[in-house]
Amino acid sequence: MPDNPDDHLDPEDEALSDDQGVHAGPIVDPEIIQLLVDGLELQLFGEKPNLTSVEVAERAGVSLEVSQKRWRSLGFTAMSTDAVMFTEADVDALRITESLRATGLLVDEDEAALVRAIGRTFARLAEWQISLMARRAMSAEDLDLGALFAEMDNVIPQVEAVQAYAWRRHLLNAASRFLISPEYAEESAPMAVGFADIVGYTRQSRSLRTNELTRLVDDFEAESLSIITELRGRIVKTIGDEVMYAADDPADAVEIALQLAERHEHDESFPELRVGVAWGDVVAHWGDVFGPSVNVAARLTSLARP
Repeated sequence: MPDNPDDHLDPEDEALSDDQGVHAGPIVDPEIIQLLVDGLELQLFGEKPNLTSVEVAERAGVSLEVSQKRWRSLGFTAMSTDAVMFTEADVDALRITESLRATGLLVDEDEAALVRAIGRTFARLAEWQISLMARRAMSAEDLDLGALFAEMDNVIPQVEAVQAYAWRRHLLNAASRFLISPEYAEESAPMAVGFADIVGYTRQSRSLRTNELTRLVDDFEAESLSIITELRGRIVKTIGDEVMYAADDPADAVEIALQLAERHEHDESFPELRVGVAWGDVVAHWGDVFGPSVNVAARLTSLARP
């Protein structure tokens, strides 16, 4: 993401006291936390950990080096080879990956990038989902683990089904875009790219309470998504105070930029934004886009006035 002038704190930022920043939630008994983790692990994988990384690799028929590389690519930290941390689900995942390689769908240069993309996507999704579950559990006056696990047993399959549905819909959408405009399958293709940054985000992140900051970011992302998709654009990625979008038509990209920049005038609860947009050839790679025009758009955003 581009360097944002607001990332360089001014004296007023430094003067803000720490007690105005993020406020931690209630502390739960460590024994209860461990019970929750163990119970969740059992629900998600159907069994307690009973395999080491060496045993997982052997059962899947891959080398330990390959197994560990895929594990790290998913975004997980390296484990001791004698730590009993895995289940048959880990074996199955390795076997499926090997099966995909056997079909020729995955080749060496693509595999690591695909696994990293999957890891990043689901890491963010999981963080958000578990925060909802944690808030619900910690807000209860009397934590009933049995009731909590029963609720999770009902909710998790539903969430999993919705995730699969969303993936299939996005798969169809991406396939349609490539079929309608085959140039997107080439090494590079013309595309409009834009960035929108929240003005004064650093200052606000230190002065707002956790729930206020969360609401600010959620409203920003939700309204930005609404404007971008309504005008035939698509979100490339979001990181906190910034959204990156793309559009096939430069006129659409400019209209998106104007509506994003003007949104605060019509709704003061929506943050002021800096917006920049550029047109040119870009390289689309694993859900992201790269190229000189992307850098130009980022630079224009840092120079823009709200």
